[in-house]
Amino acid sequence: MPLAAAQKQAIEEVVNAITTATTPKGKRLLSAMFMSLVDPKEWPEYYEIIPDPRCISNIRTTLEKNRYRAALDAYTDLSLVFWNALYYNEAGSQIALDAETLKRLLETEWKKRPILPTPRASPPPRSAQKVHKTEEEESSPPPEKPAGRPAATNTTAASTKNTTPITPTIIPAPNGASANHHVSNGRTAPRLSSPEEEVDVGSVADLQVHVPTERDAASEEIIRHLDKSLPRWPGFSEEGWTGNMKISYIDIVHAIKSHKDVIGNRYAFVLESVPERAEIPYLSLNTPLSLKSIESRARTKDYSTPRDFDTDFLQLFTKARRWHDPGSDAYGHVLLLQRLYQALTSKELPHGPPYSSSTNFASLHAGPGAFDPDPSTGVTSDHIPTKDRKFVDLHHYKGWTIKVGDWVHLSNPDYPSLPTIGQVHKCWVAEERSRKGQHGVTVCWYFRPEQTHHTSDRTFLEGEVFKTSHFAEHPLEDILEKVACQPTVDSCHGRPRAPYWYPGFPLYVCESRYDSGSRIFVKIKDWSSCMPEESRQSVPIYPFERVVPPRRLPSPFVGKGKNGAKASGGLIGGSIVPSSRVTHIIPISTSASNATTAMDRSILSGSGLTLGNNAQQEKLPLETTKHFDRDPETDEVLWFGAPPINVAPAPVPKHSLAYLHFLAKKRKNGAQFSPSTKRVRTTPPHLDP
Repeated sequence: MPLAAAQKQAIEEVVNAITTATTPKGKRLLSAMFMSLVDPKEWPEYYEIIPDPRCISNIRTTLEKNRYRAALDAYTDLSLVFWNALYYNEAGSQIALDAETLKRLLETEWKKRPILPTPRASPPPRSAQKVHKTEEEESSPPPEKPAGRPAATNTTAASTKNTTPITPTIIPAPNGASANHHVSNGRTAPRLSSPEEEVDVGSVADLQVHVPTERDAASEEIIRHLDKSLPRWPGFSEEGWTGNMKISYIDIVHAIKSHKDVIGNRYAFVLESVPERAEIPYLSLNTPLSLKSIESRARTKDYSTPRDFDTDFLQLFTKARRWHDPGSDAYGHVLLLQRLYQALTSKELPHGPPYSSSTNFASLHAGPGAFDPDPSTGVTSDHIPTKDRKFVDLHHYKGWTIKVGDWVHLSNPDYPSLPTIGQVHKCWVAEERSRKGQHGVTVCWYFRPEQTHHTSDRTFLEGEVFKTSHFAEHPLEDILEKVACQPTVDSCHGRPRAPYWYPGFPLYVCESRYDSGSRIFVKIKDWSSCMPEESRQSVPIYPFERVVPPRRLPSPFVGKGKNGAKASGGLIGGSIVPSSRVTHIIPISTSASNATTAMDRSILSGSGLTLGNNAQQEKLPLETTKHFDRDPETDEVLWFGAPPINVAPAPVPKHSLAYLHFLAKKRKNGAQFSPSTKRVRTTPPHLDP
């Protein structure tokens, strides 16, 4: 008996979630290596070792032809794709990391759908782990195999080259030492160095950082009890909705449904996968709503006003944001589609159709964590611009009331799944000719831990952010939702009162400033000094029954932190990782005694200012450096840009026969001639005594 229609649709949603999962910024599909089986002529040993090869394309075809008799059969085939890759490829290779990420995504997406039966957690009976008697724990990486073995792919899988963004290098601080001291891999004593220096170290995955990541059960219960008793968000207000749309409703729906990435994967799956009747905690929108129902009403011209259409779409995006895990690929796709929708309903439409953007439709060309913001780039400023601005008290936009002092999520042009966190310092209407009448806000950016430079032993509060001195101007279309932020002391005592915060809204904590220039953290002593002048009153709270200590987490770049990959740049995790593209540089003490000074041979010092801002530095991974010798004094890898050149010996002087005959005659006559000096020295005749 074939699968029920509801189960088949649910499995298709799971497969789509797997095939659309991407790396940070969405430039590489994680599933690309697992879509097709390898060529048996090129990789015969793969079929000798893997008893039951599987690939996603064949599974999708089988599902479309309705050949599965049970839902668990489809789950078994999908899990085999990743179990096979984990067994065959070297632990820690890019294929193995992608397989582990997609396996966890499969388990998560499957559990989200109650209509699907509970699957097994161990490897399937036909897996290589079972056949070869090497079953491992689900959370453990597979045993090391010869490098270069293929996964299910039609691409040459011998290479495990990492195509994700560059991972920031984190420098581990030694035990008992301050964060400003560093011992180079235990081989040599500390050496005198510059205040900021890059150090070639091993993989951050080998670091052991023991940080308490769980609260006690009583504290968790106190938080849950208070959240349940707080007033719910009343929903969107009556103001700020689009009054006149430049394109038809059905064209907007089609643009959202058909939007694809560079290789043709649809993003709208993240909206279609949200059930029409979903039970989401603390969500005030209880009416059935889905992308399909909005499309149906648009086709039948059931919307009487643009505001009704606008309200339904914003409610759908709110529902999808709560449905998907924050920081996940799906969550980022929801925010990207919301930003596209807000561009389509604005006064200035994006170029298209089809619609595409190198900044994920954000107005700024770079966000926090992608680079060190510099006033010269035009992205941020160290002060609030006032020229050609008419300041106003507040803005109404898409049912939100935005005023000075509010905290918001803004569209991130680099990592959509990590929206930019900012506090509104000014609301304005532009008066300059190029964008006269545009409404916008000036916000102060707050950085996430993965957007800062820090040592690997530093821990962070759950939801911690850091105030910076970077101010950016955003149009209202960049605003995705309102959030809240508390001082650390307040977060231990209670929750912000309405309307500052409602249960279900993102809530952050802040206790420090971060200076991206000097790369230092400074505790905030006076919280009011960080607030805009117009909004420096303290935020009232609903108190806990007792003080609840905050949960501390390790660096997102160490181990398998939630956002440790993204920006996270390339570490294992379900999220897209947001980390910054720049290499993280850690201050090192200059007061070390008996130190050895190493010559700075970096690309920056070698080329000076000729490279400008185009210089890039990339750290060598431990898998590469372990094969090369190191300098015994500086512990740096002896690395050369090219192999040695066989230099030909200098040619000897060549003379004509006439000149050589002349030299011979001179020697015969008792004279000595030096070809190098071309001077003749006559030997005096030998005189007998």
